[in-house]
Amino acid sequence: MALQTLSPGAESTLVIAPMLIVLVAAVGTLLLGTRPRARAGVSLAGGAAYLIAVAAIDWYVVLAPDAPGAATYQVGGLPAPFGITLVADGLSAFMLTMVAVIGVASLVFSIRVLPELDRRSYYFPLFHFLALGVTGAFLTGDLFNLFVWFEVMLMASYIFVAYYGGPQHTRAAFWYVALNLLASAVFLLGVGGIYATTGTLNMADLARRLAAPAAYGIDPGPVVGLLGLLLSVFAIKAGLVPFQFWIPTAYRAAPPPITALLAGATKKVGIYAIIRLSFTVFADAQIGVDLAVPIVGTVLAGDSPLAFIGAALFVMGTASILVGGLGAVGRDSLEGVLAYSSIGQVGFIAVPVAIAATTTVPDVRHIAIVAALVYALNHALAKGMLFLAVGAVRTATGTSRLADLGGLASRSPLLAAAFFIGSLSLVGIPPLSGFFGKFLVFDAAAQAGSLSVLVLLLAGSLLTIAYATRAWNRSFWGQRTSAVEDAIADPVQVAVLLALAVTIVAVGIGFEPIYRFADAAATAALDTDGYIDAVDPNQTVSGVDGGSVDAGAGGGGGGGETGTGTINTTDGGETP
Repeated sequence: MALQTLSPGAESTLVIAPMLIVLVAAVGTLLLGTRPRARAGVSLAGGAAYLIAVAAIDWYVVLAPDAPGAATYQVGGLPAPFGITLVADGLSAFMLTMVAVIGVASLVFSIRVLPELDRRSYYFPLFHFLALGVTGAFLTGDLFNLFVWFEVMLMASYIFVAYYGGPQHTRAAFWYVALNLLASAVFLLGVGGIYATTGTLNMADLARRLAAPAAYGIDPGPVVGLLGLLLSVFAIKAGLVPFQFWIPTAYRAAPPPITALLAGATKKVGIYAIIRLSFTVFADAQIGVDLAVPIVGTVLAGDSPLAFIGAALFVMGTASILVGGLGAVGRDSLEGVLAYSSIGQVGFIAVPVAIAATTTVPDVRHIAIVAALVYALNHALAKGMLFLAVGAVRTATGTSRLADLGGLASRSPLLAAAFFIGSLSLVGIPPLSGFFGKFLVFDAAAQAGSLSVLVLLLAGSLLTIAYATRAWNRSFWGQRTSAVEDAIADPVQVAVLLALAVTIVAVGIGFEPIYRFADAAATAALDTDGYIDAVDPNQTVSGVDGGSVDAGAGGGGGGGETGTGTINTTDGGETP
């Protein structure tokens, strides 16, 4: 149908549309500082437009019958690999969808939870700058601009962690800033090292060069160590053990709508970066690796750095599941339970990524990436909703301490129902979205033939049941406490929670299109040639075994020396 078809130029414009929308919303709300209602209206309009733009990318670029699968935007008209490239494909579109859904819900919630004075402050501009950083990280096509967008995202989140200005908020912000400044320095060091080693930062160009290092005069040896630096940075952003200690204090300090966005969306930037670099960029790199992995009880060997990535992710994912689950069981507040739960749940996302990195079976690798993405989607929806529910509980009762709560289900049945659905989805009860995420993670481990990983996943699931049940019983069941007796839940906040709860149920009941979307995202993550062809249609990887390769140069806004080799061109069509 005509509505399913866009010209290449229109597809290219769609790529940058979400970034332009949040940028305009950020500037607009900043200029309307003395008009709180206008500022809130512009913020909501920006959120709605962002959701529409992301939905358009999902359909026209990824899901439509005649969708190209990927589209690019060359900033300033400079061609890759010399200019700044933005790339929208199945993987980036899938991640953007999480941001759009949780972002709009958090925006609506923010208008109700913030007092009038806060609406006139910097909250809404920073909210949109945070969304801009996350969006840029998902769309960028080069490593340096990935660093830039990480910093945009972090600068806004620094202020949000210290937003309320109390001693505990200042302390949390100090450690959050200190850790992330160190991570940023390590990130920049890794990016600089990769450029010095390969002569490019454009991800497509980097993948092409690493697939045939001899043709470009590259010594790939240092790349494993540099990749280790980047992996540690992304693990910090994702909150994987042993880099998780910033999460409990930061999540308790930030306003509830921001915590929902941090846990539901921005945390996934680290996961996205690991998947994108590991499987799209470095998977075909000709680098020998020989590593023992005690958790799996095997030795990982091969000619790709994926073995190294898989070993590291197995260790961090395993530790995260156990540390997060055990920590959540003993917390004394709803924020504490959910913060430690986030540590454990991200471990459930990291483990299938580790399985994908260590297996040599293409079908197992694919299903493992699908499992990680579906689980990430459920975590975004369920955990985002639960953190918003904590905000609603605090608004209604003035507290979120488990000792001060009880009987909320009889006082606010709809609020209790939303929290109950979110908790069940975390546990993985059918037909909710969490069931399919957990099922696919177990299926990936079973197909990989790892009994120890299955036992670990089962233990983590039992811990999830334990802390979810405890939080529900202490907060919503039993006799009403004095704090709950006169509690009145905000109807708009409850409506937002119910909308997310309905989304969780709908995703579970109508899971087939969600699976197709996740399958397209996993295909995009694993299709290095397709990514290269989308960025630079005249160049593809075809010389891994010593054949012909492109002799292009530079990238990531940084040029580079021209490599030596035979030019190989393909009929890739016109550049959008």
